[in-house]
Amino acid sequence: MRSVTINVNGQRKTVNVDPMTPVLWVLRAYLGLTGTKYGCGKAICGSCTIHLNGTPIRACVTPVSACMGGEITTIEGLSENCDHPVQKAWIEAQVPQCGYCQSGQIMSAVSLLRNNANPSREEIKSYMSGNLCRCAAYMRIIKAVEIAAKES
Repeated sequence: MRSVTINVNGQRKTVNVDPMTPVLWVLRAYLGLTGTKYGCGKAICGSCTIHLNGTPIRACVTPVSACMGGEITTIEGLSENCDHPVQKAWIEAQVPQCGYCQSGQIMSAVSLLRNNANPSREEIKSYMSGNLCRCAAYMRIIKAVEIAAKES
């Protein structure tokens, strides 16, 4: 164990953990940021997607030491009032069913639209293919990304 300082959602946070602890567990267990979900633990499902310096990463396999000196953004840090264009589009398109994958889906969609403001349907499908949805709400996810692209 050692003292590790990370920047999360614009705030510096210090925790005493093994530097190899996955950042997912630091966020959830030490900082109480439970919006980022544990899905597979192998970087396959995308439920744990967060941003590190604006780039989506899988928090379940990324050691907290890899995040030191960078800026982490979680679903809680995306907006204060759930008024980010992607979050609003998610509501408009009625995407969530069980909701478990939604924070990872939203974080990936935000990254896509940051890099491609007007993606085609095929580009959306390709980019979002790394995020799995147990409920198979893929058509609504695509629709939400299309709505958010128009609003951004």
